[in-house]
Amino acid sequence: MTSVPKKGLILEDDQKFKLMKFKRSVHDILKPEHDDYYLVRWLRARKWNPEAAEKMFRDSMKWRERMEADIVEKWESPEILVKHCTHGLSGFDKGGSPIIIVPFAGMDVYGLLHVVSRSDFLRHILKTLENYMKIARKQSEVHGPEARQFIVVFDMEGFYLKQFAWRPAAEVVISLIKMYEANYPEILKYCYIINAPKVFAFAFNIVKKFFDEYTLSKIHIYKTDRNKWLPELLKRMDASQLPKYLGGELTDEDGDPKCKKIICFGGRVPKELYVTQDDGFISNNNETVYKEAVIKKGGKLKLEFECTEPGCYLKWEFRTLNDDIRFGVRSIHNDTEEVTNEIPMRRCASHQGNEIGFIKCQPNCLYKVCFDNTYSYFKSKKIQYSVEMTNTVGDFDEDIAETDEDLTVLKTLDIDAENVSIKSNE
Repeated sequence: MTSVPKKGLILEDDQKFKLMKFKRSVHDILKPEHDDYYLVRWLRARKWNPEAAEKMFRDSMKWRERMEADIVEKWESPEILVKHCTHGLSGFDKGGSPIIIVPFAGMDVYGLLHVVSRSDFLRHILKTLENYMKIARKQSEVHGPEARQFIVVFDMEGFYLKQFAWRPAAEVVISLIKMYEANYPEILKYCYIINAPKVFAFAFNIVKKFFDEYTLSKIHIYKTDRNKWLPELLKRMDASQLPKYLGGELTDEDGDPKCKKIICFGGRVPKELYVTQDDGFISNNNETVYKEAVIKKGGKLKLEFECTEPGCYLKWEFRTLNDDIRFGVRSIHNDTEEVTNEIPMRRCASHQGNEIGFIKCQPNCLYKVCFDNTYSYFKSKKIQYSVEMTNTVGDFDEDIAETDEDLTVLKTLDIDAENVSIKSNE
């Protein structure tokens, strides 16, 4: 790897003033590792608006505390995630930044979410990202602060869209994007998406709305023509830092061109590891108490909750163990008797994955929750559920509730791959 001189932080006068203002406003929560370069990331993410940067920074510090991000390395990841989450550090670019290779098609999200909870999946990714952050910070001690950014290469060879049209998988992807955008600004130097099939354009058009414009400007998408993307990669890194199977010179200690000793390629999760219907569903929170009921054919399960004070939320998580169920929430004002359909009745594919959500409640209202099986004349439905009135909502539940409308398109995919094109670096 070619070494380059360390570069200091170069700012214009007005940027220096905004940095000083920002630093003063957040001095009460600063840590020793929060140097000027670290703080500038938040200013750049908010277009040098100190007030907006302060809000983003404070929100992220609260999030890190809730998620125990500073000590997440002590958490032991489930073995299935270690073996099947695709990623690896192949080396460092010409500026000393880590190069992360992600053989994305090997990530069996469908299988993983049938073995582990969504929260464990997300926490494992958080742990992995925090580990790369530590590597990058150590690199910056030699190469300068710009080495704290990453180059990420997503190899999409073999990618298929079907499993990401499954709602729980789509929810996880969007939650990860939101987690990254809200808490890790400006850590991406370049992202290369290579070997992208035509159908990938459809998926990317859905998720790109969750990326900041500046992040999108760093993402470069290429089809399967190696003559187009390989020269671009080699502009940023020496061939010795790129796996041989991607056109570089790097092999692992066994001479494997795919470097499987340092890069996890994932693969299909064995179905015998899946949590079955008889096992119950995979909980996202070990502290949550789940009730179980059988809703008879043609029957309903009704629950009522009273909101007596401001700042309350009605939160739910449920899964049916055989077939779908209709679900809805309505509220009745105690004084005016006005009825509001908070969540219109709809059929939920809750046998495929946990249905999770929440609504903000109004005081002096009665909230009625209904699990409806009246449309089924032959099947009773076994359901496990947790519905509660609470003052807080989970970190990832909020992301999913916000993206519910965006995910409706994923539930009704009908794709003609030949009519999908990739408009990028051809």
